[in-house]
Amino acid sequence: MTANGIPPDPSADKTLGEIVAEVSEKASLLVREEIELAKAEVTDKLTKLTRGAVIAAAAGVFAVFGITMFFHGLAWFLDDIFNWEDNIWAGFAVVTALLFLLAGLAAFIAFRLFKKGAPPTPDLAIQEAKATRAELEAQKVERDQVKRSLGSGEHAVRASDRSPEGDQEVKA
Repeated sequence: MTANGIPPDPSADKTLGEIVAEVSEKASLLVREEIELAKAEVTDKLTKLTRGAVIAAAAGVFAVFGITMFFHGLAWFLDDIFNWEDNIWAGFAVVTALLFLLAGLAAFIAFRLFKKGAPPTPDLAIQEAKATRAELEAQKVERDQVKRSLGSGEHAVRASDRSPEGDQEVKA
């Protein structure tokens, strides 16, 4: 099928130059369309992420207000349980101490996680790139060996052309 949906004329003869130009044009069009698709996908995802971030920020504000009220109520609750009468500050002191203890624990855990994550290098990507490079170099060496053996007049037999019993060539 051609680009407009009409099947090509079977008697149409194209020169090699026309075929190469057509393939080049279609490859260029394909690349441009892939880039446009990628831009559209990224724009769509960024829009969704932005909306999500705004809503998450609003949720965070409400959570901070809610937590503040919870801790205020907890301080008054502790004051009532222990019946500290005129020492209302004692309930708030207990809640404050508890919050500082939790903050210290969270800071310690965060420090350990930061220490594990530093430095932020893409180790897996680097490892994969090195493996790809090694594979490509091995293929280049193999191609060079085949070229040398063909250049010296030796008959190269592919592994797929050999019989399973040995190194004999399979006649096709």
